[in-house]
Amino acid sequence: MRLKSFRLPNSGPLLGAGYLLLWLLLWPTVQPFWMLPYGLRFGALLLTPMRHWGWLLGAELAATASISLVQGMPQGWAGFAIDELPELLVMAGSLWLLRQFNLHVSLHSPQEVTRLLLSVVLVVTATTAVDAALLAIVHPDSPELMLRVLGEELLSHYLGILLIVPLMIMMLRTRLDQRALTGLVMDGLLVMLPSMTILLVLSEQAAPQPQFARVLSLAPVLFFAFRHGWRGASLAMLITSLGMTLVDRHLGHTPSTAAAYLFLAVAGTGALMLGSATDALRRSSERVAEQNVYLGAVNRRLDQLAHQLRAAARGNLQADENQRRHLAAELHDELGQNITAIQTHVKLAQARLRQAGMEDISTSINTILAHMRRALHRLLDDLRPAVLDEFGLLRALDEGPIRDLLNTAGMTYHTELHGDPRLLDDDIRTAIYRLAQESATNAVKHAQASEFRLRLRIGERQGIALALLDLRDNGIGLPSRLPRGGRGLQGMRDRVTSLGGQFRLRPEDAGVHLRILLRGNNGLAESRRQN
Repeated sequence: MRLKSFRLPNSGPLLGAGYLLLWLLLWPTVQPFWMLPYGLRFGALLLTPMRHWGWLLGAELAATASISLVQGMPQGWAGFAIDELPELLVMAGSLWLLRQFNLHVSLHSPQEVTRLLLSVVLVVTATTAVDAALLAIVHPDSPELMLRVLGEELLSHYLGILLIVPLMIMMLRTRLDQRALTGLVMDGLLVMLPSMTILLVLSEQAAPQPQFARVLSLAPVLFFAFRHGWRGASLAMLITSLGMTLVDRHLGHTPSTAAAYLFLAVAGTGALMLGSATDALRRSSERVAEQNVYLGAVNRRLDQLAHQLRAAARGNLQADENQRRHLAAELHDELGQNITAIQTHVKLAQARLRQAGMEDISTSINTILAHMRRALHRLLDDLRPAVLDEFGLLRALDEGPIRDLLNTAGMTYHTELHGDPRLLDDDIRTAIYRLAQESATNAVKHAQASEFRLRLRIGERQGIALALLDLRDNGIGLPSRLPRGGRGLQGMRDRVTSLGGQFRLRPEDAGVHLRILLRGNNGLAESRRQN
């Protein structure tokens, strides 16, 4: 759950009244190198609409005039105007110009922090330069005083912005996660409170413990920067700095030197940059995690689609084989029986044809019928290899029509067969035979080879039946450009893919080398093992 950020009222008088109250609350904290009201002014002009700037500047002038009146107006109204108005107008003009160039008020990345800090440096430098020019006019013979005042202003103004503006951006421009806010509060109680107690004990001692305590105060700031990003770093830096300043004032220590505040400015800048980089890294990690979750879901969906496609392709293959089996049975029963009947009638009519001197007609009819029977056998073997049903897979590969085809073509046929084909389902056994038959046919038609080798290994791994089919010849190999049309290698690849297998065409110096891996049906393998 994200908490909503604070909304500024859309009313100039209300903004002016709130700004006046905050200015008066921060004024007692002002020290030579510590100017929190300056940071409040910068943040207010940076975050509020420009149409309300008049109310803000008027409220600040009223606050400073009231303070000067309480102090007796030592410089008079003219001195008051010269001391207050130029700095206000220069800051307002500088921020107006930066906002015209689309200054992005954000600390979400190191680049945005860098841009904002550069803008801070430009505005602080401009206001300090104006003060230097006025000081040179009022005190032309005091260069040491001018340098000291300029150094104080540069450091105090930069520190004021560094401590106040990130807190204002956090409250007005960002949304805090409730869990992050809870963790911030818990770490504040468990880390910041003991740290401040230790720093208080060290500060009560004589020098150099107070200086050591200020250096040690960086530890909780770094912890919060790593743990909670730039928000934690800005809060820890503000709390630690306020705590050390109030302790020094309460214990009556001499104000810290410029070196101590310079260390605070450098450490605060580094902690803010570190916290922003931590936030950016955390967001990047979250995006990567979300992307990984999304990619995981996409991969699972792709796996499901691939499984569905393989199931559909396997179903098509089974339907094709069933249709082939049905067609082969019909041809065998109808056409085969008719050929046999014709041969029987011709044989019965041979005596009468011989008496009529037409014996050559019966011979021609018998020749045609024998040719038709051989063609029918080839067609039936293409539709459904009967040898596979009669002999089984291993014997069909070793002794069946594939060997007859290769021997007729004058090729030597080598086989190496291992394993139990019963581990494989009928689709896989049929596919193995078809692949071997297609590869042997290609070798006879195109390879100009003298030998053909077939190696089949069937086994189990982790309860899954596997068949590794290795086919190779020593022919001329594949052409550089495969011809279009026909089934060939692409048909073999499609058959293997439909069964969820792997088809590899291995590069060889001569010939074609195929390695095919097919996975059997787990349920069938289990039932075979139990039997």
